[in-house]
Amino acid sequence: MTDLTGRTVLIAGATSASGLAAARTLTSAGARVVATGRHAEKLVPLAALGAHTETADLADERAVLDLSRRLHDRGWPVDGILHLVGGWRGGGGLAGQTEEDYRMLETSFTALRHLSRAFDDDLRASPAGRLAIVSATAVNRPLAGGANYAAVKAASEAWTRAVAQGYAKSAREAGEPLRAAAVIFRVKALAGLEDRLANAYAGLWEAEAPELNDSTIELQEKG
Repeated sequence: MTDLTGRTVLIAGATSASGLAAARTLTSAGARVVATGRHAEKLVPLAALGAHTETADLADERAVLDLSRRLHDRGWPVDGILHLVGGWRGGGGLAGQTEEDYRMLETSFTALRHLSRAFDDDLRASPAGRLAIVSATAVNRPLAGGANYAAVKAASEAWTRAVAQGYAKSAREAGEPLRAAAVIFRVKALAGLEDRLANAYAGLWEAEAPELNDSTIELQEKG
C-alpha cells in the first residue's frame, strides 16, 4: 500500500460514495485527510473514518480562502487535492438544457478554480503535490442531452491542464525538479468505480511528477 504518512490531502466535495472511498483509502495509507462538504451532518461518516471535516461552500471564493487560512493556522499545508465537487443534470436534448441546470453543474468548475488558486502555493511547495479531477468520456463525445455537463467537464479539463503548465513553468523558472502534478481522471460513469478511483488517486504518489503532470487517465470497470 502507498505510504502517505505526513501528507495532508483535501477531498473537495467528500460526501459522495467516491468521497467516502477516498477517505477510507487515504487515511488507511497514513494521510491526514481533510474532507469538505456543505452540510455538517453529511460529513459525520467521514469523521468516523478518521478524516478531519470542514463545512464549506467551495463555490464561494471567500469560503475557500478561509478554509486555506484555517488549515495553515493548524500547520497543515496541503499536499494533495481530489476534486469531487459535481453532479449530473441532463436529458431532453438542447431544448431541455436549462440555465438552472447549467448553473448547478458550473458549481464544480467554479470550485475547481477557487481551490487550485487558493492552494497553488501549497501544492507547488510540497515535496509531491498532487491535484486530480474527475472528468467524463462525454468530453470526447458530447451529446445534446448532456451538453451542459460535457461543457463544464471540458472547461474543467482545460483549467487542470493550465494548472499543470503552471506547475511545470514554475519549476523550470526556479531551476528545480518538477514535484507537483495535475491529473485528469476520466470515467464513463463513476458508480461502481469509487474504490478504483480512490486507489488510483493514492497511487499518484508512487509515480514521479514529470510522468504524471498534464496526463489523462481513463478508469474503466474490470471486465
